[in-house]
Amino acid sequence: MRNKYMAYVGSYSYNGQAKGITVYDVDMDKGCFQYRCEVEVDNSSYLAVSNDGRTLYSIADEGVVSFRIMENGALSRLNSANIKGMRGCHITTDAEDKYIFVSGYHDGKETVLRLNEDGSVGEITDGVFHKGLGSVAERTFRPHVSCSARTPDGHFVLVADLGIDQVKVYRFDEKKGLLTQVDALRCELESGPRQFLFSGDGKFIYLMYEIKNVIDVFTYEYEEGDRVPHFEKIQTITSTAPERLSQLTAACAIRLSPKEDYLYCSNAGDNSVSVYRRDPETGVLTMISCLPISGDYPKDIAVFPDEKHLASINHASNSISFFEVDYEKGLLVMCSRSITINEPNCCVITRVPNGTAGGKKTKAESRQ
Repeated sequence: MRNKYMAYVGSYSYNGQAKGITVYDVDMDKGCFQYRCEVEVDNSSYLAVSNDGRTLYSIADEGVVSFRIMENGALSRLNSANIKGMRGCHITTDAEDKYIFVSGYHDGKETVLRLNEDGSVGEITDGVFHKGLGSVAERTFRPHVSCSARTPDGHFVLVADLGIDQVKVYRFDEKKGLLTQVDALRCELESGPRQFLFSGDGKFIYLMYEIKNVIDVFTYEYEEGDRVPHFEKIQTITSTAPERLSQLTAACAIRLSPKEDYLYCSNAGDNSVSVYRRDPETGVLTMISCLPISGDYPKDIAVFPDEKHLASINHASNSISFFEVDYEKGLLVMCSRSITINEPNCCVITRVPNGTAGGKKTKAESRQ
């Protein structure tokens, strides 16, 4: 039986033009989405799928909303939980789906909530407000937490703050769900560290800077008993948009392909997607291409499980555009007509948990 995949796209709903989450069937052969329905969530700004593939989580005005992903791809609401702060901008679960981590851009807060066995969101276990000043520019003037994740070894939580140009390192108490800061990666002034990804083996970190349009590659090591992990920068991609068609170009999102052979970065202003080949042994990236996405403000990228197609989530042009990727020739070839959707923010593609395709997924699969 062939695996079935669904795409879930989060949108702002404040203007009444969208309900919040749009549900699509994924056409793997044509490399596009087919509209199914919409689900009500107030201003769904970011989505994440649990690592077991059975629960979808969405940022919402009321905090975090959880949904059971049914065998036919439909969503069944489980519950919502207040985060006692302003609306978040990024969420992620840990490897065993015990906790969910919520990043708050507007109030500079990192919130940790426990997850229940059925996938619903439980109580808050910790909440940390960042302090400090950045530069004179508003976006990098005060704390803006933009991304967080528990390290693959489980000992720490990394929290990127593009407002104060730091990635803070917290030791994580798994029993109590508490954060204790032990270190920080201090980035270049006004670089805006926005988003990072770990490789599946936990050996490499890819850190993308929104304002500087740079990707840094670090090795990650931790030895039992050490107080802090060890990071070593091994590569810097000096521009995610080499042509820089606009002075307002800003790196928006990075994604790894399911097999982690490739890394993709979207660029607003330039309105392009950069594609890099990744060496799994060294972690080093090699640029293949940087090409336009036929839309405005590609806020996110969705990589198809076959690694042959990708979708650009174009926030300002209210569209999603679809491309076939030719890695040898370095081309993005539009493979289907763009579809219309109101102010899309984020997209996840996931395999539905039916009898054939259920069970635990790899980290690469759940990241899509």
